[in-house]
Amino acid sequence: MRRSLAGVALAVTSMVALSFLIPLGALVMSLVKEQSVTAAEQRAAALAPVLTLTTDPSALRESAAGLDASEHLVVHLPDAQTLGDTQAPAKLLERAQQGRESISQKTPGGWICLQPVVLPGDRVAVIENFVPDEELTRGVRASWAVMLLLAVGLVGGSVLVADRLGAKVVRSSKKLAQASHTLGQGNLDTRVEPMGPKELRDAGVAFNAMAHRMTELLAIERELVADLSHRLRTPLTALHLASERMAGTPESARVEAAVHALETELQAIIAAARTPLAVGPMGHGLRSAEPSTPQQAAGAEPSAGCRSEVADVVRRRTAFWAVLAEQQDRSCALEITQEPTGVSLSDDDIAAVVDALIGNVFSHTPPGTAFGVRVVRTAQAVELIVEDSGPGIPEPDRALSRGSSTGSSGLGLDIARRAAAVTGGSMRIGHGPRGGAHITVVFALAPSLLTGRGPRGSRRRTGWWPPRKR
Repeated sequence: MRRSLAGVALAVTSMVALSFLIPLGALVMSLVKEQSVTAAEQRAAALAPVLTLTTDPSALRESAAGLDASEHLVVHLPDAQTLGDTQAPAKLLERAQQGRESISQKTPGGWICLQPVVLPGDRVAVIENFVPDEELTRGVRASWAVMLLLAVGLVGGSVLVADRLGAKVVRSSKKLAQASHTLGQGNLDTRVEPMGPKELRDAGVAFNAMAHRMTELLAIERELVADLSHRLRTPLTALHLASERMAGTPESARVEAAVHALETELQAIIAAARTPLAVGPMGHGLRSAEPSTPQQAAGAEPSAGCRSEVADVVRRRTAFWAVLAEQQDRSCALEITQEPTGVSLSDDDIAAVVDALIGNVFSHTPPGTAFGVRVVRTAQAVELIVEDSGPGIPEPDRALSRGSSTGSSGLGLDIARRAAAVTGGSMRIGHGPRGGAHITVVFALAPSLLTGRGPRGSRRRTGWWPPRKR
C-alpha cells in the first residue's frame, strides 16, 4: 500500500511538474530571445542620431564601440563603405537601402537587425547589428536547470509525504490485522489502540467493542454450562439413593461405578466453567491461578495442560466406556504401546477425543457391535486408532464437516481433527479390517520425546471387555 501511494504521488506530481516545466521553459527561451533582439534594435536606433550628424568613419567606429563592445554593430555608408564585419546577406542589405525598410529577422548563425538612416542629399545609410545564437540563448540552460531542480524537489517531497502517510495507514492496518489473528487464536484479552485515519480508528474502536462483547458472551455461556451441570446433581443424588437400595444385588456395584464416574465428569465440567475465562489450544477454559508447586513458581514447565500421556488417558477412558459396552454386549479390544506417548495436549483434550470417537461407535452402530482401540507409537507421532465392525462411514470427506452428514452433527470428528491439528498432526477416516469405520488420529510427539525412542513395536494388549467367551 505504501508503494502504491508513493507511486500515485510520483505520477501525479510528475505530470503536474511537466505541465508547468514545458511551457515555462519555452517562455524563458522566448523572453531571452526577445530581450536580446530588443537590445540590438535599441543599439542600432541609438547610433542613428550620430550618423545624421557625421559620416566620419573614426567617429562612427568610436560611437559603435561605445554602444556595442562585442563589435557586432556595423555601419554601411552610402558610398558602399562598410565600417566593421558585416553578417547581413546582400539581398537584405539592398532591400533596406532601397526600400528604406527596417528589417529584423533570423539568419544563419543568429539574428540580424537592419536600421536605414536617411542622410542629407537623400542618401541612405544602414546600421547593422548582429546577435549570435549564443546571445539569443544566454542564461536559458541555467534557468532550465533551476526549474528542473525545483520540480525534482517538489516531486521528491510529495512522494516522501505520501510514503509517510501510507506508512501510518499501513501500520494501523497491520496492527488491526495482527490483533484479529491473535483474537482468532484464542487470546481474548487482545485489544488495539485506535490510530491512523478516521476510518481505521473507527475500525479499531469497533474491534475492541467486538472483542469485549465476545468475552462477555463466552463468560455468560460458561456460566450457563456450569448452572446446567450443577442442576444435574439432583438426579445424580436420586441415582445414588437408588443404588444404595440395590445394595447386595449383582447390578449395584456396576450402577454405583457408573454414577460415580458421571458425577466426576460433572464436577470437572463445573470446575472448568467456573475458572477465569481463557482459551487453550482446543478452546477449553484454562485456569490462570497462582502456581501451585515450587517448581512452577520457579518457572519450570508444568506438566498439567502442557504434556500428557495418550496411553494413560486412553486406558482410563476405555475402562469408563467398557461398563456401557458390557451392558450392550459389545466386545472391546484395547491395545496400547509400552513406549512413551507424550503429546502437547492436556488430559482433558485427549479424553475429549477418546470420548468423541468411542461415543460415535455407540451412537452409530447397533448394540453387540464389536470395536477396538489402539495406541501406536511411531518415530514422530502417536496414533490413536478406533475401529469397529459396524456399517462404516459412507462419505469420509463430508464426515469432518459439522452438520453435513445425515443423522450426525459432526462435532465428535471435528473435535478429534482439531486436537490433532493443534499438535501438528492429522486425521484419517477409512474402512478397517473389521469391515466398519477405521479412524486414525495422529498426534505429533512432544518435543522432548523427539530425541530418542524406546524399543520399536513394543505393544501390550490389556484385554477385552467383556471377556470373550471360550
